[in-house]
Amino acid sequence: MTPHINAKKGAFAKLVLMPGDPLRAKYIADNYLENVELVSNVRNVLMYTGYYQGNKVSICASGMGVPSIGIYSYELFNEYGVEAIIRIGSAGSLKAEIKNYEMILAKDAYSTNTTFRANIIKNNFENIAKPNDDLNKLILKNAKLLGMKIHE
Repeated sequence: MTPHINAKKGAFAKLVLMPGDPLRAKYIADNYLENVELVSNVRNVLMYTGYYQGNKVSICASGMGVPSIGIYSYELFNEYGVEAIIRIGSAGSLKAEIKNYEMILAKDAYSTNTTFRANIIKNNFENIAKPNDDLNKLILKNAKLLGMKIHE
């Protein structure tokens, strides 16, 4: 398999925040990280590693669509030792009570896309992917500590 990331080993933090848009990744890295380094820019999919409040974190664009995030998340987990990826970005809602710019924490994700099923959930051919419960609990705990409203 030809690598799509092409970064040196150890280039990524254990935690990756993953917006889709490469320019959003750049904005986050430029405005929130210290000692930031561009660790990959293959196909202009920008990936950075730096420090946020003393904690090493990576910001990696996923590109558009399920195949792109499938490729990048697979390589990050299997080739670079990443332990958690949190998908961040904008999304729509059919619920009137959810307003623009509010935070949503997914309890599961549904797709009929075979790339999603095969790559993201490790050959589990169910249509529903469940997030890591411990990671979601940590996100909820910190949102509460920060006084942030979050929809589940």
